[in-house]
Amino acid sequence: MRSSTCVYCFARKTHSYLDLDTGLGFDSQIVVKVNAPELLRRQLGSRRWAGDHIAMGTNVDCYQRAEGRYRLMPGILAALRDHANPFSILTKGTLILRDLDLLTQAAEVTDVGISVSVGFTDPELWRTVEPGTPAPERRLDVVRTLGEHGIGCGVLMAPVIPFLSDQPAQLRATVRAIAAAGATSVTPLVLHLRPGAREWFMAWLNREHPYLVRRYERLYADGAYAPKWYQRRITRQVHELAQEYGIGPAGAGMPRRIREPESEVEPMSEPTQLTLI
Repeated sequence: MRSSTCVYCFARKTHSYLDLDTGLGFDSQIVVKVNAPELLRRQLGSRRWAGDHIAMGTNVDCYQRAEGRYRLMPGILAALRDHANPFSILTKGTLILRDLDLLTQAAEVTDVGISVSVGFTDPELWRTVEPGTPAPERRLDVVRTLGEHGIGCGVLMAPVIPFLSDQPAQLRATVRAIAAAGATSVTPLVLHLRPGAREWFMAWLNREHPYLVRRYERLYADGAYAPKWYQRRITRQVHELAQEYGIGPAGAGMPRRIREPESEVEPMSEPTQLTLI
């Protein structure tokens, strides 16, 4: 089954753990853990489970194409809801809207954080580097729809691709579109090229933009990450634009309650110290 095939995806390396190819194999083969909902419910019910925050979509997208067939997320979300366990989801997929009711129910009993990944809004760049994913405007529709249903949604502006999506006008257009969609936050992340992804991306770059190969070799000469000065410049530009358009960066690692449950308890007259998860 074909997966979403971003040429820069750092999850390519994980395919090698299963002796699978990180190039075309990653683009055409996907491993599905069909018993994930049952295993999760069992783990959440264990006396040893402390109710820690669970982050989904940080390696591979839990709402990619295969989810439409296997429908694992409804069972996962139901288990998290039933155990009031805090969680967050990062996705490029629009399929998350199928589970809107479950997300709303979960948010009534626990902390839920939703983020959508939109690194740029250029349609031509999207077609070449993110084939198999919903278009950026469709992902922003997800942000807008979640907001209309009272579910705050942040945007991970990732990746910002050096020399292809990092010009001031491009950054402005992207942040402006994110703000217009009603995002609660925008957090930029510059492209990183770990082993597995690096070879595949550089091969793509050599085919599509050969004039940039030497510039990338210099920019990423010290490893998987762009230099700190470059990352700081992008972060500063995006945050300034976000402030201009009325949105801000997300607090790292902080899930957001997207709907406060109604309480029958009278508010306390004395101030209390709140605890962050």
